[in-house]
Amino acid sequence: MTNAKILVVDDEPQIRRVMRATLVARGYVVSTARSGEEALEKVREERFDLILLDINMPGMGGMEACRTLRSQSDVPIVILSIRNTEREKVDALDAGADDYVTKPFSMQELLARIRAALRRSTLVSPGTPDLLVLGKTQISFAARRVTVDGVEVRLTPKEFDLLRYLASNPDVVVPHAKLLQAVWGPDYGEEVEYLRVFINQLRKKIEPDPAHPEYLLTEPWVGYRLSLPKA
Repeated sequence: MTNAKILVVDDEPQIRRVMRATLVARGYVVSTARSGEEALEKVREERFDLILLDINMPGMGGMEACRTLRSQSDVPIVILSIRNTEREKVDALDAGADDYVTKPFSMQELLARIRAALRRSTLVSPGTPDLLVLGKTQISFAARRVTVDGVEVRLTPKEFDLLRYLASNPDVVVPHAKLLQAVWGPDYGEEVEYLRVFINQLRKKIEPDPAHPEYLLTEPWVGYRLSLPKA
């Protein structure tokens, strides 16, 4: 996505300078913010295509900023953190992040993650129906619109792409690695916690009882399957 607008949020001036210089050299339009509070102000003032968000900041931390941003916008958010535990990653994804990059990282790795976060699957794949009805849930893939009992439900871009890929392979178990690569990109395949979090988020939005899913089913240790209602 050329000329994408990226907001870099970090309290370290040197990191902001390096990130800005590197990203501008790659053709991105870059703004910076020193805190979560400043990031929220900038997002209210202008639209960004991606936010790179440091998780460890004074004042409003990155996790709180992520939750607030996600409640207001579908903009892709990539968390940057020195912490590398699965718990930290899951918490960040639960807060609304699309990806999680551990410091220190190479700029090539970060650039790959940025490209993955900016990916947009705009075309409906041949196996995807125009309209999918799951009980009271209606999903229009062409319009990228989901309603439950007539009320529109907002999905993030990654949630929608995940649901669409499963819908293009109905009643088939899609392995973790294949699903990750289809939705996030070819550099992914081992981030199973991403799928666990995003599937749970989707269940909360479209399942009648998220604790006992009817449609988004787990095949333990293998993958996930979208089960269509029986005629």
